[in-house]
Amino acid sequence: MKKLIFSAAALLCASFYAASVEASVLLARIDIAAQTMTVSKDGVTRYQWKVSTARPGYVTPTGNYTAKWLSRDHHSKKYDNAPMPYAVFFNGGYAVHGTTHVRRLGQPASHGCVRLETENAALFFAMASDVGLENTRIVISH
Repeated sequence: MKKLIFSAAALLCASFYAASVEASVLLARIDIAAQTMTVSKDGVTRYQWKVSTARPGYVTPTGNYTAKWLSRDHHSKKYDNAPMPYAVFFNGGYAVHGTTHVRRLGQPASHGCVRLETENAALFFAMASDVGLENTRIVISH
């Protein structure tokens, strides 16, 4: 009986190990100084996009984050119901999301979120959905 329980436990542990090894890692590196976001999956750079981070008087938080939740058609309660399509939230009300203000991409323009073209936000949103929030990292630096 002990052998059966030990074997079952070993098999269960092995299946969890295999699942964690197979999990993809999605990494978004936001460079505030360059106003860019570089997206890598499993260590391979896939995209680099222009973004807008916080304009003067506001702050985009720096640090390492794990994605917390997703909202495909979000609207800001804090800023006049402003659209935040394909939002990937990483720190309270801060998110990476799409914008219609594409002329401002590449320069600070937001209230603190990371804005990018809506089609790019949709792609990042889909990638985060695919790999899972626990495997989606967002790193923001100057």
